[in-house]
Amino acid sequence: MSKRTLSSIVVLVIVLAVYGYEYFLGEKEKAEIITEGQTTKSDTNEYFLPTSSTGQIVHHNGYSLSYNEKHEQAEWVAYELKKAHLSNTNHKRPYFEIDKAVKTGAASWRNYKNSGFDRGHLCPAGDRRYTKAAHDETFLTSNISPQEHQFNAGIWNSLEQKVRYWASKYNGVFVVTGGVLNGNMKSIGTEHVSVPNQFYKVLIDTNSGTTKMIAFLMPHEASNKPLYDFVVSVDEVEALTGIDFFPELEDSIENKLEASSSYKGWSFK
Repeated sequence: MSKRTLSSIVVLVIVLAVYGYEYFLGEKEKAEIITEGQTTKSDTNEYFLPTSSTGQIVHHNGYSLSYNEKHEQAEWVAYELKKAHLSNTNHKRPYFEIDKAVKTGAASWRNYKNSGFDRGHLCPAGDRRYTKAAHDETFLTSNISPQEHQFNAGIWNSLEQKVRYWASKYNGVFVVTGGVLNGNMKSIGTEHVSVPNQFYKVLIDTNSGTTKMIAFLMPHEASNKPLYDFVVSVDEVEALTGIDFFPELEDSIENKLEASSSYKGWSFK
């Protein structure tokens, strides 16, 4: 064997060894991120988390989610919005990033490019302005769903603002939100991200004296209707989504509150 051939083999072995080591480190880092995502955080209120139909729950510092790989988005995002979380601080808007904590792989933001749909936040950035880290964490792709702009910037935004109003008025609320991932849906991008035909938001208040719930179910379209026109029972949202909200509540309380579509006790000023 010539010296030139031997040198080439040595170089090839070194290159392969370096590549293999970098791959090993990358896989190790990926596994650590996934494990971290499966760990509840100090602000995670597990008591109010819904059931997951996919078994893939991810906990971030500011919210938790149940990822649905088939539809390439979360079936629900859940978080506590405390009065202390409310802030008018304007943080610089970051780029969207793929959520590496999703074991099956979260969809890329590129699916939304030139799709005609907004990257619609489920946990709004406006609910997480209390620190830049909390704000930027809402720009993970596991926290977005395709939304028509007029819906996202219109009636959906109005509901998000109302939730912040209630968080202030009632000293905090717990929020669960997402798209209804069933029926005949369009999809966008190379990963076929589903476009929900309806979106929901379910709230519970346990801080203002008497436990109360309210649920909203909105067609994915622009609307000038008042928000209370979209109030439904939690049971109706459960029937559509297959998700059990607030399963840890005492059954007698859960059954009574979830069957009601009354918005008495929730101020719509």
